[in-house]
Amino acid sequence: MRIFDPHIHMTSRTTDDYERMAAAGVRAVVEPASWLGQPRTSVDTFVDYFDSLIGWEPFRADRFGVRHHATVALNPKEANDPRCRPVLDLLPRYLDKDGVVAVGEIGYDSMTLAEDAAFAGQLALAVAHDLPALVHTPHRDKARGVARTLAVVAESGIAPGRVLVDHLNEVTVELVRDTGCWLGFSIYPETKMSPPRMVELLRAYGTERMLVNSAADWGRSDPLLTRATGEAMLLAGFTEDDVDRVLWRNPVEFYGQSGRLDLADLGGPGG
Repeated sequence: MRIFDPHIHMTSRTTDDYERMAAAGVRAVVEPASWLGQPRTSVDTFVDYFDSLIGWEPFRADRFGVRHHATVALNPKEANDPRCRPVLDLLPRYLDKDGVVAVGEIGYDSMTLAEDAAFAGQLALAVAHDLPALVHTPHRDKARGVARTLAVVAESGIAPGRVLVDHLNEVTVELVRDTGCWLGFSIYPETKMSPPRMVELLRAYGTERMLVNSAADWGRSDPLLTRATGEAMLLAGFTEDDVDRVLWRNPVEFYGQSGRLDLADLGGPGG
């Protein structure tokens, strides 16, 4: 089983995690720029963070045979902090880097006016830099947040097929399914989605444009839940080809639109 985790925050994980992931079949990851838990107080802290995402972290991953790519953005939560908003002027410098395969995470946390402006502005950057967009949906009032997200995406002019709407669940999958956007699902130990629930959604909606990620970060999470989902699919009667499509070919196809996905020497078609 080959696995591409399309959303995982390896900055918050240990080298032991890389070793375990590689042993479980994880060959490639995308790490979205995100909130680190502690409020950042200046743009300079983002410079250091982005430099780490495109420099140190790919080096660290490569030591374990895992190919690391990144997305960069001003995340929704910190878009509300005036000290952080100048990051929007910094982003073009990083959106031209080879290892950056999308603009993200962008979207909503609390659905404020500041988040509206940051979201629309960063979708415009995605269009200008010919990159896909990774969209975070809010943890609270999710259905309204997803509906608002889709309205902003439609207004932006970005092609729906270049947008991945993430952190979906049973309540929101119907809202996104027929829009042409890609659908992301985060598998967590206690919240978000679980492998059995994900299997039921795949039974109901199929595997087209469906991506499964661990979204593992500094909170209680598990970078091996992508593998657990693949195993649950097989036990439920899905074929190995179905699993490969969800856990490998779909993320390759989505992020491949950036023209920067490097999967050489990972073995097999598409990597």
